Amino acid sequence: MRIAYFDCFSGASGDMILAACLDAGLEIDRLREDLALLGVEGYQVEAQAVRKQGFAATQFEVRVEPDAPRPHRHLRHILEILSAARLPEGVRHQATAIFTRLAEAEARVHGTTVEKVHFHEVGAIDAIVDIVGACLALERLGVREVYVSPIPTGSGTVKCEHGLMPVPAPATAELLKGVPLATCDEVGELTTPTGAAILTTLATGYGGLPAMTVRQIGIGAGRRDGANRPNVLRLLIGETASAPGEGECDEVLVMEANLDDATGQIVAEVCQLLLDTGARDVFTTPIYMKKGRPGTLITVLAPPALRGAVEEILFAQTTTFGVRSHLAGRRTLSRTLERVSTPFGEVRVKVGRRGGQVMRVTPEFEDCRAVARLADRPVIDVIDAARQAWLRLSEK
Repeated sequence: MRIAYFDCFSGASGDMILAACLDAGLEIDRLREDLALLGVEGYQVEAQAVRKQGFAATQFEVRVEPDAPRPHRHLRHILEILSAARLPEGVRHQATAIFTRLAEAEARVHGTTVEKVHFHEVGAIDAIVDIVGACLALERLGVREVYVSPIPTGSGTVKCEHGLMPVPAPATAELLKGVPLATCDEVGELTTPTGAAILTTLATGYGGLPAMTVRQIGIGAGRRDGANRPNVLRLLIGETASAPGEGECDEVLVMEANLDDATGQIVAEVCQLLLDTGARDVFTTPIYMKKGRPGTLITVLAPPALRGAVEEILFAQTTTFGVRSHLAGRRTLSRTLERVSTPFGEVRVKVGRRGGQVMRVTPEFEDCRAVARLADRPVIDVIDAARQAWLRLSEK
């Protein structure tokens, strides 16, 4: 499985995350093509090679055109842009989760509601590009899971629209609750709200470098010059270790709760919240409980690092009084996402291999459904066309 590790030894921002992805091998022209799916105009993106205190790195910039409109946006405006954009469904889902977490953090800091949060820099074109671009970039690089080092925030103060604020800025501190932080004597804001929102929303786990075979390394440069450390973010991309010829092995946390008085609407909402948090799978089973009452068994498969987050959702969002859990070994097919062109449009195909041999070829249903609707064709036609397109490519 392909994973990414963000080594945040000098913090992180939205542009540094994208710059690291570009330095790791993503082509800037491909990023421009993908960002065009947003349907947002009035900007250009550029990348250039720079040096930061001895580090060769890539710097990314969003240049907003002088006459481009600069509306202040609320969360609903951002979500409308994402809903209308022709983005891959997974990217849309991730970007929506990031912006929602930002809105929730701002609402808590300012003592208001998510609906009333007025996005300032976050609602600007450059922040939209940074967030959606980061999700697109990681998908293009084939990354399935993201891991993050302890995050330094910097020290001192930062000037924002509300005046001087301590570092970390209030919204950044809110987003970093429950996340391992690293001590740092560097003065200034090392981690921005946008950078914190992206990493903490996408992260599967935190800590030291996970067991992996590194394939690509990217160094993304920020805008500031550090006094004690270069203002860069390092990205390592590679594959997790697996038994030769037997797919991939890892551990998964299995968590269960019995629900005897939850409606179908509540159960469905909880399942979606768990998936948004990073659970690998969530499913329900009808059961009979004490006194012959019908109930629901909800089962969650998640990375061990998400134990606390899953428990929080189950206790806060359901009527359960207890959550059972155990670690289970898991063996999976090695999976890659590959793009194919069909007569109806471009579709991603999930390819599962064991010992190098192809075992499964499954077109991504959400892609097929979106393409089918645009082409006004049955979704099964698109699925068949995507599978045939992959087979033709594999025979070349």
